[in-house]
Amino acid sequence: MRAVVLEMPPHWLEERRRLGHDKRDEVWDGVLHMVPQPGTTHQGLEVELIYALKALVEARGYRLFVETSLFGAAGEKNYRVPDLSVVAPSDFSERGLEQHAEIVVELLSPNDESRDKLPFYAMCGVGEVWLIEPKTRTIEVLSLDDAYGSTRTESAVLGIRFSTVDGPKLRLDWQGGSAEV
Repeated sequence: MRAVVLEMPPHWLEERRRLGHDKRDEVWDGVLHMVPQPGTTHQGLEVELIYALKALVEARGYRLFVETSLFGAAGEKNYRVPDLSVVAPSDFSERGLEQHAEIVVELLSPNDESRDKLPFYAMCGVGEVWLIEPKTRTIEVLSLDDAYGSTRTESAVLGIRFSTVDGPKLRLDWQGGSAEV
């Protein structure tokens, strides 16, 4: 269900912070987007991806972050929270990811705004955006090189080729290894 509140009372925001309900909130050009908790299929895939990707990401000198804010040039007034991010050490700070990521991963949910985030990710110079449908395990790899205009079956950043196999599972193949999630 969508809801529009023209002005959030400060006590509502404080209560959301106090209860931890604001962890996935995003601010789009000064507008608060309150994102609900994902379901178990979504969360299960997120955990499997973390296990599959962590060593590969670190071997390439990057860091893997989970649900960490990616801040645009306007800082606290413009940020998104991708499910996973692959980031160079120079691109993160104590508060989060600073205006750039190599890869962001969005696990799709019904009625989510993942595709609406693409212009923001392009503005931040995100090299690749992975859109993954948790139930079918299908993936779209979008590259900034072609302005996110076409879908690929591999990640140039991490050297991974993707396919969907029986299960359904998402199969990741890279030089010297593979995983199914």
